[in-house]
Amino acid sequence: MTTSTRAARAGLLGAHLDLLAEALLPYRAAEPLLARWGTDLAGILVGGGRLLVAGNGGSAAEAQHLTAELVGRLRDDRQPLSAIALHAETSALTAIGNDYGYDEVFARQVRAHGRRGDVLLLMSTSGASGNLLAAVAAAREAGLRCWAFTGPAPNPLAGACHEALAVASPDSQVVQELHLVSTHVLCEYVDRALPTALAALAGQAAAVAAGGHGGAARAPVDAPGRPVADRPDSPADGPSVGDLPAVPAADGPPVRAGVEVVVDGVDPSADGRRGGTA
Repeated sequence: MTTSTRAARAGLLGAHLDLLAEALLPYRAAEPLLARWGTDLAGILVGGGRLLVAGNGGSAAEAQHLTAELVGRLRDDRQPLSAIALHAETSALTAIGNDYGYDEVFARQVRAHGRRGDVLLLMSTSGASGNLLAAVAAAREAGLRCWAFTGPAPNPLAGACHEALAVASPDSQVVQELHLVSTHVLCEYVDRALPTALAALAGQAAAVAAGGHGGAARAPVDAPGRPVADRPDSPADGPSVGDLPAVPAADGPPVRAGVEVVVDGVDPSADGRRGGTA
């Protein structure tokens, strides 16, 4: 049943709530992924790493919401965490767009701000925006870990990133609403993991001091106790996502589900376009 047919039968609000309700139940399967991302991100940020985020249109607003929660706070007071919304730097954005073209507006900033072991998180309902795909290419070349919140998979952005949470709703508004839920839950898991990450960092500092190395700094950690320099270019060690829906096999199509966790192996050329390229 199309959205217009639903609206004719139930009104706009009823039709929208029906679509949201259909997406909510399978969306619960995203929790293990969000928990692991939050734990990893806490270790990266307290270890001196940085989160870069970007999106277009409504997804840009969603991405900026995420950085506000990390630089500010979600609920309880804590240290500020380094998170930058690339689309919010309007002078750089317009200068890069004017000089290099709009597809480069995020990629050039990734090259400027990103360091090996940092995280790039991109948000898109279509997963087909050229400037986001260029940003992923720049990030992977620089050694960043690439995550995405997208709409239905397969789509090019989900295929290009190390991992993606793909919301399988046909309505872009519902996709963005569940991206906002994902943002809040991700930040909750970051806050929950911070004490462990800070303790691990303090333990490393104490070990260096006790070893008589003159306080020589260790590499930042991207999860408690794991230096980023030791992490391969694929997702770091952690709970398996094999029990989550839609982990595509390298030699076959992804399994369909309400929420999809996409890892390396999806064809980046697959066109998941659903209307606009937000």
